[in-house]
Amino acid sequence: MKIHLDLDCYFVSAERTRHPFLKNRCVAIAKGGDKKIFSNRKKDGVFLNKTGAFNAMLEFKNDFFHHAPVSVWKNEFIDEGGTIHGIIIAKSYETKPCGIKTGMPLKEALLRCPWLIVLPSDHLFYQELSCRLKSFLEFKIPLLEQYSIDEFFGDLDGWIKDEDTEVFIKNLKNEILQKFDLPITIGASQSKWIAKLITDKIKPFGAKALSQNDVDTFIEHIDINDFPGIGKAVSKKLFSYGVKTLGEAKTKPQLFESYGKTGRDLYKRICGIDNEKVVPCSDRQSIGISRNFKAISDRQEVHRRTMILARYLSHTIQKLKLNPTTFYFKIRYEYGLKNTQSITCNRFFNEKFLVDLAIETISKLDNHLGYKIHYIAISASNFSTKYRPKTFSLLDLEQDIKSANLSAQMLKIRDRYGVDIIRYASEHSAI
Repeated sequence: MKIHLDLDCYFVSAERTRHPFLKNRCVAIAKGGDKKIFSNRKKDGVFLNKTGAFNAMLEFKNDFFHHAPVSVWKNEFIDEGGTIHGIIIAKSYETKPCGIKTGMPLKEALLRCPWLIVLPSDHLFYQELSCRLKSFLEFKIPLLEQYSIDEFFGDLDGWIKDEDTEVFIKNLKNEILQKFDLPITIGASQSKWIAKLITDKIKPFGAKALSQNDVDTFIEHIDINDFPGIGKAVSKKLFSYGVKTLGEAKTKPQLFESYGKTGRDLYKRICGIDNEKVVPCSDRQSIGISRNFKAISDRQEVHRRTMILARYLSHTIQKLKLNPTTFYFKIRYEYGLKNTQSITCNRFFNEKFLVDLAIETISKLDNHLGYKIHYIAISASNFSTKYRPKTFSLLDLEQDIKSANLSAQMLKIRDRYGVDIIRYASEHSAI
């Protein structure tokens, strides 16, 4: 059988491992604008090698939890005028009666639940704890795939008999709680995606193995929107034909045919007959960096922040020994306006190239000069590999190779003394 492991309200649970007094209390993890990455202060960056294909690799150490963890959020989310900023990115089950939801503004959450304990997110800690759990699971499960920071797939075929699977996952669930103090829910089925659906339905701290013969009964009355992979477009189409549950969707395979192979694969997942494999190693298809911040109108400051983000992204790309050829840029203004652009350049990658391209592209995208900007994103994809080689531009190759050699030397120095040991003069500001 294949299993899906999903940590229960992971960020909150992670904080409870180091602050036990938070257990059984209303707790929320909040995130606001990143004050650290754009500052001139010394930053202690950590590069994480084993984070899975979907997780960030460069994080910063935080020191705000050394003292008074309950009140530290005020320095992070209350500005000079007393306005509360930030959004909720995780909350404990105890907050459910108050109606607190992920994505809710922190100010609204505090109005709904005045006794709410708020903590700023500490993503480095969450990543490191996730990595330790993954190392433990690799000794327990023959094939393990990290799906996200708090989710894993496993394949027990040939290791645990189907009839013994439920006992195995219950014992594993209890062992993880005992060893890591982390509550986890585990579902098991012949299909990865039915296993994931099971965990969604039996949270928190549940464990259930479902035989193939019981799949139809299990999915019969489940809302189609609850199935992983059914987006708004598919849901809307199914609903227009009177299909509201997975059981009803199973009886109408013809509705999925119009989506081609994607639709047929989705239908197989719903039926639990997809037979998709657990993939221990998954290559990254893209890598990026983005930041929200308090809206600013100073375009020189926007360019400075763009340069910093491009430098950090370049560092990660070089650490992974990648050569991306497609780059995606996005800016978001106040009042919801946004601009994006994707650019493909068959160039030999180096830091100077990305920094120059980022500043140039963001400047071109910025066509609402009267509006403040509060978000910048840069990502890279379409990697050149020995299996998918690219033909690089000969016009720029000689200079790109020289710049790449310089980038390689800077990488060695940054690895030894920190990512910010070498910065551009334009990065410095009064912030």
